[in-house]
Amino acid sequence: MQRMTLEEKIGQMTQIDRAVASPEIIKRYNIGGVLISPPARMASAEAWMNMTDAFQNGSLSTRLGIPIIIGTDAIHGHNNAYGATIFPHNVGLGATRDPELVKRIGAATALEIRATGIPYTFAPCVAVCRDPRWGRCFESYSEDHKIVQAMTEIIHGLQGEVPANYLKRFPYVNGRTKVAGCAKHFVGDGGTINGIDESNTVIDWNGLHNIHMPAYLDSIRKGVATVMVSYSSWNGRKMHANHDLITGYLKRRLKFKGFVISDSEGIDRITFPPRVNYTYSVQAAIHAGIDMVMVPYTYVEFIDALTSLVKKNVIPLSRINDAVERILRIKFILGLFEYPMADRSLVNELGSQEHRELSREAVRKSLVLLKNGKNSDEPLLPLPKKAQRILVAGSHADNIGNQCGGWTIEWHGRSGNITIGTTILTAVKNTIDPDTEVVYCENPDSEFLKSNNFSYAIVVVGELPYSEYVGDSKDLKIADPGYSTINSVCESVKCVVVVISGRPVVIEPYLRKMDALVAAWLPGTEGQGVADVLFGDYGFTGKLARTWFKTVDQLPMNVGDPHYDPLFPFGYGLTTTPRELIAAQ
Repeated sequence: MQRMTLEEKIGQMTQIDRAVASPEIIKRYNIGGVLISPPARMASAEAWMNMTDAFQNGSLSTRLGIPIIIGTDAIHGHNNAYGATIFPHNVGLGATRDPELVKRIGAATALEIRATGIPYTFAPCVAVCRDPRWGRCFESYSEDHKIVQAMTEIIHGLQGEVPANYLKRFPYVNGRTKVAGCAKHFVGDGGTINGIDESNTVIDWNGLHNIHMPAYLDSIRKGVATVMVSYSSWNGRKMHANHDLITGYLKRRLKFKGFVISDSEGIDRITFPPRVNYTYSVQAAIHAGIDMVMVPYTYVEFIDALTSLVKKNVIPLSRINDAVERILRIKFILGLFEYPMADRSLVNELGSQEHRELSREAVRKSLVLLKNGKNSDEPLLPLPKKAQRILVAGSHADNIGNQCGGWTIEWHGRSGNITIGTTILTAVKNTIDPDTEVVYCENPDSEFLKSNNFSYAIVVVGELPYSEYVGDSKDLKIADPGYSTINSVCESVKCVVVVISGRPVVIEPYLRKMDALVAAWLPGTEGQGVADVLFGDYGFTGKLARTWFKTVDQLPMNVGDPHYDPLFPFGYGLTTTPRELIAAQ
């Protein structure tokens, strides 16, 4: 740091997007970080590595040769990479109640990220979602902070186990098969009024400290490398400008030694409208304690504004030095100075069969059985593998994109078979007896249902993919024609309804018509895990980590509330016995 000029220091604090990045730009402005996205649609692991190495070459050709840190939103597997293993979203993992499983998922995800030359992920999200109307609720493990705290075990998977003799509360990354993690979004993002994304969390200090803060304490204890600040406000004060919480509490009280990063264009939104006074936004954010700014496009303006503020003594050089020290610390801990380039030996880790089997296990454990039989003494599940003819219906039965949800290949996700995986329809066909006829009809009419003698039906419906504010919902209904598919099929055939969603949805008016109901959340690419449990190769074990409401008028409603009157309470989940054990009995 003693050798660095002000220009070089401010460059380290700047993260730019791949769309505006080049080796020349990185060299010219001494850029510290790049927010990465695919080099091309369906890009191979080698193509990713070629891109990241080219960017790294730009940084290594600067005067001091400080490597850039390249980061990506790998939040349920390496979800931006075609062919990667897509794990269930956090809402499903919370239902597993299995921190050890989540740690293994972290380790597999780290390998797949490294297989594309990237050493940093903006995960885990440790939000405590208190209102399912929030469009990011699927990124939250639970409404209960204790479950979210337990699931911070993913940090040990991503970054490695902290050795017993290591510095307490100090960032730790164990070698080139691990990545730097990022606990986000600091703090209170899951508590906004009416679940409106990026809005205001109105709660006193005790509530913030007791509900939304505990997972950050666990994350820091587990050596998390970075913390990302939330777009949201706390009692009307933008988190990106909150010096008391970022510097006063996170850095000084909790003694966090990693670096604090903004969200994308997060400092722009300190003002309303955004960027109405950009110089003020830069001043407020850096003063608050943000170390690296995810600019990510207008980097020249950011660099010029911050340089001017320092030269005018509006922002002291000591604040710049604190930021750069933290950024360099993580780069050293990551080993970027010794090994800045991608490790080509890891290329086959992307979408490996071992990781797909792990994801399939996670799917099995995440499924929550909410109803099994119209009468408790006549369960429908597990389904018989041998039958004359069975129906698979619904908009989500043969659709990888719907199955994966948001943050998959694209920011908001997309319907269709957008990456490599196993749909639930394919999984059913893989599982049943060869003599059983499977008929697939997305939305069958009554004539079709009457003219076929189906033994039973599997109806797979749910929400369409979304992320962030796009997913904010006032009515929490599934996508059309989901409810009409449930009505028409379940009136004619014994049916199990599998709901694919990032949160509890309106289901109470249709519950009586169903013989069985399964919450499958957003299971990812390995739909075989759904069939494994439906047909009894494994039993249902998942328990709700979120309260399932009767009507949206009840929201927000969380376990422990005085007006608690759910359709299915927090912790609910029926179980079934695997066929093997039934046969053994």
